Formats: sequence, structure tokens, C-alpha cells
Amino acid sequence: MTVSVGVTGATGRMGGEVLAAAADRDDLSVAFAVSRSPGESVEGVAVEDAADFADLLASNQPDVVVDFTGPASCIEYASACGEAGVAFVTGTTGLSEGGFDALREAASEVPVLYASNFSRGIAALRRAVREAVPALDGYDIELTETHHNAKRDAPSGTALTLLDDIDDVRGESERVHGREGEAPRSEGEVGVHARRAGDIAGEHEVLLAGNHESLSLTHRAGSRGVFAAGALDAAAWLADRDAGWYDFTEVLE
Repeated sequence: MTVSVGVTGATGRMGGEVLAAAADRDDLSVAFAVSRSPGESVEGVAVEDAADFADLLASNQPDVVVDFTGPASCIEYASACGEAGVAFVTGTTGLSEGGFDALREAASEVPVLYASNFSRGIAALRRAVREAVPALDGYDIELTETHHNAKRDAPSGTALTLLDDIDDVRGESERVHGREGEAPRSEGEVGVHARRAGDIAGEHEVLLAGNHESLSLTHRAGSRGVFAAGALDAAAWLADRDAGWYDFTEVLE
């Protein structure tokens, strides 16, 4: 059965990648695509006005919507999907606690899957971090993430997810964002560093050091296409699920 997908943020970096990836798949079809800047075609799909999103849900009746936009837009789209009974997959980062509350409210009506990163490699990195941190108890930890120069939120959503993973296995840590001047390291802190340059799709490194040795766990994405492919895998998996909150690890498992 072909899964019908609506795509938001179609003229953005990730929206275009999602449309390109969808064009290469036989198990998915694009029902419609929207953007705050409509009027052009992306990967052969006409991009319509995001203001008409609710009407497009009603007229096209997609199985699921894939969203990579901004926090405010994400919340609006999720709410509309909740009202229309359409599953919602989002990789939008920079959400506040209120934003996550809004997504969870939509999840009471429809299946909602949120992931800060849709890469299978990042899923493996998370597992490795969860194993390495308790095995190297007491080692200093530093996390560095690098992205393209147009990324707005910092640290990245993936970095925040990795920090949460560290806290889950080691206990809550003080997060120190960068260092300047006299800044001695305190016991148990985690240093966090965000770099923005060029067109880098995404790099994340977790460094553990102590006992005269160091271990570096690193993931580099060569293309945003890897995130689009994972999001579409999630969409195909989520389409016929019951209402509720889902995670990308469930898709992989």
C-alpha cells in the first residue's frame, strides 16, 4: 500500500530533501507540499501556501505529514493534523517545553513521532554513548556539534538529545556552554560547544577523557538526504499506528 504524505517547509533545506527522497520511493506518494513562500515547484511538486494547510489536509486526506520547519509553524501544523486525524512526523528543533506540550496534545488525537535526528548512525551513536559513559565513570565529557552557517538553534536538537542520554546514565550534569577567561572545570560538568560554518550537514562528537586516555565518539552526516530518508521511513511506519507519542528508535527496532 502506498502511503500518502504531506510535506511542510517545502522550499527549505530539509523540505526539498524530503521531496527528493520521496520521488525515489515506491512506497510513498506526495499528496501536497506547502511553504510560507509558495509559488514555485520543488522536485516536480507544486508548492502551495502554508496558510491553506488545513484545507489541503481536508481535500487531499494524506496518511501522514512530514515536518521540518520552525517551532511556531511546527506547532500550528501539529494542531491542524490533530484536528484532521492525520499522523504527524517532525524533526523540527528548537522547541520550547510549551512546544513539546503542544505536540503531546496532538498525540492524544493522532500518532505523533518526534526525533531530533532521523539518522540511523546517530541512533547507533546514542547507544554507544549510553554504554561508554557508565563504563568510563568519572571521565570528563565534552560535546561538540557543527552545522551549516544558517542553522538558527544552538546547541542542536541532536546535541541536546545526547546530553539527555548522558544525564540518564550518569545523573544530571551541569552544562557549560563554551569557556572564556578563567574557567576551571568543575567535577561532573559537561562542556558543550556549537560551531557554525559553511554548508556542513551535521557533525557530533562526544569526547570522554581521564586516566591518561581519551575516547572520541563521532558521527558525520555527508548529506541532509540521510535525515530525509529516515523521516520518510518514520512516516511509512507511523501511518497506521494508534494515536500516541512515538520515537525514531521504535522505527529502527
